[in-house]
Amino acid sequence: MSTAEHAEVNRRDFLYIATGAVGAVGAALTAWPFINQMNPDASVLAMATVEVDLAPIAEGQAITIKWRGNPVFIRHRTGPEIEAAKAVKMEELPDPLARNANVKEGDPATDVNRVVGEKEQFLVMMGVCTHLGCVPIGNEGEYAIVEGGGKMGGWFCPCHGSHYDTAGRIRKGPAPENLPVPVYSYLSDTKIRIG
Repeated sequence: MSTAEHAEVNRRDFLYIATGAVGAVGAALTAWPFINQMNPDASVLAMATVEVDLAPIAEGQAITIKWRGNPVFIRHRTGPEIEAAKAVKMEELPDPLARNANVKEGDPATDVNRVVGEKEQFLVMMGVCTHLGCVPIGNEGEYAIVEGGGKMGGWFCPCHGSHYDTAGRIRKGPAPENLPVPVYSYLSDTKIRIG
């Protein structure tokens, strides 16, 4: 092969490689807007964490906040609600797992494993029934306790009849799991961050 033929082969190889590289860069630049539009928008990212002041929640009161588009129940439980939850034997529970993102996976659904930081008076859990995604009603159901002339604690999902106790554990009905506890931590004695 002469020098002229060798130069022609090298030039041809260079043109093939350069054309391929330009094509690849062009394809990537064309695809980027489609790939980028799949990222979550700013409103979703802003809801990744939420801080809640627990101080205004009176004993026996519950609030519902929105986190990542779902309701979260935060209940300031009374002494009798806590005692009722602690008195439940694990073998009575249809779902024996804590379902708490803050404890080790597979931990039992004791009342202590349903709260964070040994602050048993505050119960924080997702407000979505584990059967078909309905929102349970608070202070209702067969496992709410009667206190002060009315029902306290407990949740009932009227859509299909799931009953949850004062720790948010499924006790009766078609729901297969306890109401899940999201990741949260205490920033102070009266302030939490969810997410």
